[in-house]
Amino acid sequence: MLTNVTVEDEGQIIRLAWADGASARFHAAWLRDNALDDRTRSPGNNQRLITVLDIPADTRIGEVSIAAGDLSLHFLPEDKTVRFPAGWLAAHVYDRDVRQQAGWTDETIHRWTRASMQNAIPRAGLAAAASHPSVLRDWLAAVHSYGFAVMDGLPAESGALLKVVDLFGYIRETNYGRWFEVRAEVNPNNLAYTNLGLQAHTDNPYRDPVPTLQVLACIENTVEGGESSVVDGFSVAAALQEEDPEGFRLLSSWPARFEYAGSAGVRLRSKRPMIELGPDGELIAIRFNNRSLAPVVDVPFDDMSAYYRAYRRFAELIEDPAFEVSFKLEAGQAFIVDNTRVMHARRAFSGSGKRWLQGCYADKDGLLSTLAALQENVKEAAE
Repeated sequence: MLTNVTVEDEGQIIRLAWADGASARFHAAWLRDNALDDRTRSPGNNQRLITVLDIPADTRIGEVSIAAGDLSLHFLPEDKTVRFPAGWLAAHVYDRDVRQQAGWTDETIHRWTRASMQNAIPRAGLAAAASHPSVLRDWLAAVHSYGFAVMDGLPAESGALLKVVDLFGYIRETNYGRWFEVRAEVNPNNLAYTNLGLQAHTDNPYRDPVPTLQVLACIENTVEGGESSVVDGFSVAAALQEEDPEGFRLLSSWPARFEYAGSAGVRLRSKRPMIELGPDGELIAIRFNNRSLAPVVDVPFDDMSAYYRAYRRFAELIEDPAFEVSFKLEAGQAFIVDNTRVMHARRAFSGSGKRWLQGCYADKDGLLSTLAALQENVKEAAE
C-alpha cells in the first residue's frame, strides 16, 4: 500500500513511499508508456496499443493522489488520468543500484555442484506431471532453477520423448530430424553415435540461435558403463571468475567460432563467446564443445596465449568431479537440460549389451511460458 507521493523536477519525476518503508522514483515518460488503461493496453492480451511516438515529448505529471493505497496520476498535456496499483508499481521498480559484478544471475537461478545436487536430483513421473498441474509446475521450476531434471515413467518405445516436450512446448526440428537416435553405429558422422565417452559439452553451439533445451530418453540400456552426467556451466564459470578474473573476462569478451559440416548439404557456423554476458553483465549462456570448436580468429594476437590458458583452465574445471552429477538412465527414463547452461557428458560403455537413447531439442520460451502460467494460476487461486 502506498502512503505518500511527491512530484519532482517540474512533473518529470514522482517519488513514492510504501507502507513497508520502501521508496522509489519513476519518470513521467515511463509511467505514461506503461499506463494500464484500456486505451493504452489491450484488455485481452495486455499488448500495447500505442507507440512511443503517440506520447507527447513534453509529457509530465500534473495532479497526483493516493486512493485506497493505489496511485492516481494526471498526465499533461494529454489531460489523461491513469490509476496504478501499488503492488504493480512495487513489482516494476527500477530505481535501484544497478552496479553488479559481471557474471551475476537472477535470484531464481540456483547454481550447484556435486556436493549439493548428487543426492537431490529433481525428478517427476510423466503420468503425474501430465495429470497434476502442481507436479508439472514444480518440475518445470526445477528445470528453470537448476538447468536439468529427470523424468520417470515414459513408455520404453521410439518417440516417447515427445511426450516430455508436449508437457510444455514444441519440438525444435533440425537437420537431425524431429528427434535423433543415440546408439553405436558403424562409421558414424557424430561421436555421440559411438560407444566412446563424451566430454561434458553443450549441444549444437554452431547454431544461431542454439537450441535452448535438450531431452534424452532411454529406450534400452543393458551395457556396462555409459552413465550420463551433467555439469552446471554457471557454477564452473563462477569458479573460473573467482580464480582468474582476467581469464573469465577474456572468455566472455571475445567470440569463439563453432562449425559443423558432418552431413552433405549442411554447413552450420556461429560466432559467440564461450561465456556469454548480457549488456548489464548478466550471465546468459555457456557454449562449450571441443568437437565443434573452429579455429579462434577473433581474439587479438597479444591476448591469444592468455585466452588459451583461460580456455584450458575452463576445460579443467569442467572435468573436475566436484562439479559433476552422474546417473544411469534406465529404460523409460529421460532427462532434460538447459542447453545454454548445463553441459552433459557420457562415460564409455562396453560393446556387449544394448544402449538405445533418443534425443530431441526444444526451446525455453515454451517451458518458461507454461511455468509462468501455472505459477499465475496458483497465485490467483491464493487470492
